[in-house]
Amino acid sequence: MDNLIKIQQNVVTMTDFHPHTGYAPLSVVEAYWEALRGGREMPKRAEIDPRGIESALEYAFILERVAPGVARMRIAGSHLHTLMGMEARGMPVTSFFEHECRLRVAGLLEEVFQTPGSADINMYSAAILGQPALEARMILLPLKSDLGDVSRILGCLVSIGELGTVSRRFDIHSSRLRPLGTAKTAHVQAPPKLRSPAPEGFAERKSDFGPAPEVLRGTPTTKRPAYLRLVRSEE
Repeated sequence: MDNLIKIQQNVVTMTDFHPHTGYAPLSVVEAYWEALRGGREMPKRAEIDPRGIESALEYAFILERVAPGVARMRIAGSHLHTLMGMEARGMPVTSFFEHECRLRVAGLLEEVFQTPGSADINMYSAAILGQPALEARMILLPLKSDLGDVSRILGCLVSIGELGTVSRRFDIHSSRLRPLGTAKTAHVQAPPKLRSPAPEGFAERKSDFGPAPEVLRGTPTTKRPAYLRLVRSEE
């Protein structure tokens, strides 16, 4: 019995050290978005190329803002169809959430569009008959339309666990909004230099302009006459 207790104490679940291993597609999509963004606030919808996120396509989606707090799926990967239990294209993204959470999701969408900012949502679906418990994460990354307005979102939704046989709806565990700024370094005018105090210790006071030109040429520094007088001889 004592040996069994010792063995159990030495067993360590490796997933405790890698809690986000299954969320790799989120990193793929976000890294692609950041690469397209470059020094700008955000990329354009027209710049998105599916080949750039090929390994994460089944989890990715594109949203279009159709009203305040409402964004419908224009493109959705197969994982999202499975979660919803039906075709996800054309559905509002709030359809993935329980009714109690949908107002919160609508407000978060508006923050992504209006701030603008990127959002990271931690989600969960409780276990009920025919539905094992699920954990999931969703990221929302804003895009500009061809007209220049912020009305598109590149997103990714990944769930961890057995999907079960029926459609899934999620509650929000936590969410985080990160306001965006341009990736360029802001140009800040340097403040005027203040005259430093007299140096101390081994330092020597530097001459402002160096030695006078005459000294550099090795010529005397006495003042020359203002003019020269010509003396002529009659011889």
